[in-house]
Amino acid sequence: MKTSHLVLVGMMAAGKTTVARLAGERLGRRVFDSDEMIEQRTGRTVRDIFEEDGEPAFRALETEVLNTALNADEPAVIAAAGGVVLSAENRATLQGSTAWVVWLCADPAILLERVRSGDHRPLLDGDPAGTLQRMFRDREALYREVADEVVMVDSLSVDEVVEAVLS
Repeated sequence: MKTSHLVLVGMMAAGKTTVARLAGERLGRRVFDSDEMIEQRTGRTVRDIFEEDGEPAFRALETEVLNTALNADEPAVIAAAGGVVLSAENRATLQGSTAWVVWLCADPAILLERVRSGDHRPLLDGDPAGTLQRMFRDREALYREVADEVVMVDSLSVDEVVEAVLS
């Protein structure tokens, strides 16, 4: 088993940030959250970056912060951006690292219920249900490609997900 960083991948609203924070507390590790890192680095929200600079600019920032987190000296818990697997470079980086990558897999219908409360997900403007279904279909194989482990989160509490990730 790989012993360096713990990286959580998965669709938006799968619970990566929440699980990363709790796992980080349990392990006594620093937590890196891709979206938060991007917002701190740029001084702008994810939505603003998408609207002002476009998706390619955001994806480039995703790659930068993934590399920053993976290059941290001490083992950390990393909540990777949902689209990080879209880049072949990022997938190769994750696979070539010593990180343990866990895919938090959730049914798109569950994700739809979770995202209804927020306005910070620009990819869901217009048709959230259809977009989540398409994104899951397009990304499923990519998440599988990088994952050392898959945790199905649909019927689990947050604590149960954390337990599954840490076991």
